Amino acid sequence: MSGAELFDRNLAAHQQVFAALGAMREAVALAGARLAQVIAEGGRLLLFGNGGSACDSLHIAAELSGRLRQERRALPAWSLSGDVGALTAIGNDYGYEQVFARQLQAHARRGDCAIALSTSGRSPNVLRALACAEELGLESIALLGRDGGPARTMARLALVVPHDDSARIQEAHIFIGHTWCGQIEQALGLVPAGGGRA
Repeated sequence: MSGAELFDRNLAAHQQVFAALGAMREAVALAGARLAQVIAEGGRLLLFGNGGSACDSLHIAAELSGRLRQERRALPAWSLSGDVGALTAIGNDYGYEQVFARQLQAHARRGDCAIALSTSGRSPNVLRALACAEELGLESIALLGRDGGPARTMARLALVVPHDDSARIQEAHIFIGHTWCGQIEQALGLVPAGGGRA
């Protein structure tokens, strides 16, 4: 397969995924409203995931603590996937399945929201973190793919991108994350209506 043919195949798959996202419109908006409410009430957004989803969690957190398009105050969001010291210490001492749950135990407080990103919904450390979030009484949202896996029923609100290719799922996750950022900015009155578009 040539590079041009691969491009065409990937573009077609991307377009197929994004055409199907319309069915998720209300769920995405509901999740964004919940996230804005968490921040409005003094809570924080704690994101986590593995591999590409770890990078996506960092990306979304950065858009919130930095800015999406317009100047506004920083918003309380960070990724539990970004602290190499914590990840390696917890992974070494407690096992990799504990790397996010242990950080939630250390940092989360009632009123915060745990946001899991996973293309499969089956990663043991993501599932353990969602269970921990429930134990701590946190709000929880899962951004998933494929059939959602066990995470679909463990999060209080789950959004499942209907595709089997991790790359295409992650492209949709970032689109949803950017949409949330814009929605949060508008809901908190930090940008003019329509100004938070991503």
